[in-house]
Amino acid sequence: MILRKSSYKIIFLLGFLLCGSLAFSQNNKQKELETRRQELRREIQKINELRTENKTIAKSKLSLIEDFNHKISVLDNLIKVTNRQANLLTREINTNQSKITSLRDELKQLKAEYAAMIVKSYKSKNQQSRIMFLLSSNNFKQAYKRVQYMQQYADHQKKQGETIKVKTKELQDINTNLLKQKEEKNNLIAENKVTQKSLESERKQQQALMKEIQGNISRYANQIKDKEKEARRIDAEINKIIRAAIAKSNKKAGKSSSSKTFALTPEGLALAKNFEANRGKLVWPVSKGVVQMGYGKQPHPVIKSLTINSNGVRIATEKGAKARAVFNGEVIGVVANKNVNPFVIIQHGNYITYYKNLSIIYVKAGDKVTTKQDIGEVFTNPSTGETILSFVISKDTDTQNPSSWIYKM
Repeated sequence: MILRKSSYKIIFLLGFLLCGSLAFSQNNKQKELETRRQELRREIQKINELRTENKTIAKSKLSLIEDFNHKISVLDNLIKVTNRQANLLTREINTNQSKITSLRDELKQLKAEYAAMIVKSYKSKNQQSRIMFLLSSNNFKQAYKRVQYMQQYADHQKKQGETIKVKTKELQDINTNLLKQKEEKNNLIAENKVTQKSLESERKQQQALMKEIQGNISRYANQIKDKEKEARRIDAEINKIIRAAIAKSNKKAGKSSSSKTFALTPEGLALAKNFEANRGKLVWPVSKGVVQMGYGKQPHPVIKSLTINSNGVRIATEKGAKARAVFNGEVIGVVANKNVNPFVIIQHGNYITYYKNLSIIYVKAGDKVTTKQDIGEVFTNPSTGETILSFVISKDTDTQNPSSWIYKM
């Protein structure tokens, strides 16, 4: 089957567009991986800073294991992301090497053709030869076509020279990019070796601690169960406050007090919509911290046979850290008694954020708060050295995953 010239052009254009699309996709993927790698590096830096600040405090074995588990998880993710970057660079390097080979062959052919044209032009450059070429025409039409031919030949020669310049520049650019890619890949491999050593060190320390814990597993399991029981009691108290606020809003609006959702005023509705519009962009509830435990049902990070159901996140932070409002709102509950560390509940339309395990409270019920406003100081456990903020988001009484709402959590 013979393809027309236009068909070749279409095939060439489609191939060019496909190559361009693949290159654009790879470039975007590389940027995404680099962004993720830098995020993980910053998280490791935060973990190391918190460790340095608390290194003189004798933490409990359970707390230490949780610290090791978290750092091991982050290091492992960093290695995986870096490997993916290196693999992507390998593919790009191979593609560029193929382009270089193809371009060199193309340039060789172009230069050979150009050299042949130069020789031919030199032989026929004599003005008399050109005149004789025209005068030997059989008729005027043939002479005219010969003039056109000479002009086209001269234009083609000039175009060939320009093509060689463009292709030579393209080859130089690809070579420069190739050297840069190889350097980036070598740097990533070297960085991964350092990360791997750090991971192995963390795992050895974690395994040594786990052996000690396994020797008295029942005692540690009871400690964990007691903590979970206390957490459920606090959550029940918070839910009681939220349900009372919902009932109050419905009574004020003349609706059934048995409703499980807030009856919102126009101002409350606007605030809720604004809160929703900032999904994924809300500020962290502390200025510096790392998530030690995520949201949802999961095996305990130390004793895997135990299942815990986290309705929020636990954030490890530095001693003296301030808890801050993640968005504009109104304080609807402050609890501070002997039985539990103080906590604050803030309403944002029909969304609620609560901040548990505080030591000092800066606000009171009814206060209007703004984004990043300090609302209290996070409690530091004197026996373990831990400074942990428990943070929860809910829509009415249904809890939400904070990592979907907080920026890069």
